[in-house]
Amino acid sequence: MFMLGNFILALAKLIDLILTTYIWVIIARAVISWVNPDPYNPIVRFLVQITEPLLSRIRRVMPAMGGLDLSPMLLILGIVFLQSFLRPTLLQLAGIFH
Repeated sequence: MFMLGNFILALAKLIDLILTTYIWVIIARAVISWVNPDPYNPIVRFLVQITEPLLSRIRRVMPAMGGLDLSPMLLILGIVFLQSFLRPTLLQLAGIFH
């Protein structure tokens, strides 16, 4: 059973790493949006492609703020909440199988 505990522990760390990396991608997208980026730049295209699906869903629900886009901040808050819930839950579950 310790193998299952180690697997769940590794899964918790992997999920945490992926979510933290995605937070940094969202921050990079927000910083790049402050300037006039070249839409054909591969880095800009990658950042837009990987963040736009979630950001556009948040924008549809949010009221208009007069040009102020708070969707990246709300998405980051949602990811932090998810990390705060998933990581401890998976770590406790891994402890059961050790």
